[in-house]
Amino acid sequence: MVENRPLLTFISHLVLILGVVIVALPIWITFVAATHDAVRMTQAPIPLLPGAHFWQNFKDTLFGSGLSSSAGAPVWRMLLNSLVMALLIASGKIVISLLSAFAIVYFKFPFRMGFFWMIFITLMLPVEVRILPTFEVVANLGMLNSYWGLSVPLIASATATFMFRQVFLTIPDEMLESARIDGAGPMRFFWDILIPLSRTNIAALFVILFIFGWNQYLWPLLITTDSDMTTIVMSIKEMLEVAEQSPQWHIVMMTALLAMIPPVFVVIGMQKLFVQGLTETDK
Repeated sequence: MVENRPLLTFISHLVLILGVVIVALPIWITFVAATHDAVRMTQAPIPLLPGAHFWQNFKDTLFGSGLSSSAGAPVWRMLLNSLVMALLIASGKIVISLLSAFAIVYFKFPFRMGFFWMIFITLMLPVEVRILPTFEVVANLGMLNSYWGLSVPLIASATATFMFRQVFLTIPDEMLESARIDGAGPMRFFWDILIPLSRTNIAALFVILFIFGWNQYLWPLLITTDSDMTTIVMSIKEMLEVAEQSPQWHIVMMTALLAMIPPVFVVIGMQKLFVQGLTETDK
């Protein structure tokens, strides 16, 4: 039985509301700034209510080149670059992690656990630690200024491999035996049984890995010299540097607002599966 404590309920709701306000206030300010013109954004105090220039700023930002004083690619191209990179990273990590976890759990070969721990130890070697040799390999393979160069060095994931391994270990051995009796081979068992049972976990990891890929800054900055391969996160940083000379905060804020949209759509679209993948314990 849950006791009714009005004071505790009021405090809990107050804390939640304050938390929402603190998180939402910067997003609201970004949206408001994206609806005003350049002159209003240079005046104090900053506006807190939307203006009348949203669609004009949207058109100038999305189909223009961002700030007029910058020589970058159109913002729509930057969004496309980030989208392709994030999708390749998320999909590649999931595919490789599924196959590696499948091999570790269901195949018996020498030094199996040794290979698993070698994969797991790579958690201590992020891209920032091995960035110079990784750059040299990518450059020697001719993958600079390409989607493959942006994504391939980032698709290995020890965390995802570990999570899928734990999921596969919870699947009863009777399912494997039943598949063998029915004449199903390893890949048929993998595709028809393991993948459907891992659907919610795949969705949860996809959301996390997509946002991870979308927010990449250092690696794209290092391997892209062509403005047509610039990502949206890189462009915001470049716009901020240009804005110190010629303030056009309405364009900068509109670009930041556009950069939020794809991750938000991914989270909202996969919210149900995302929560199930993080909370369910039984198959």
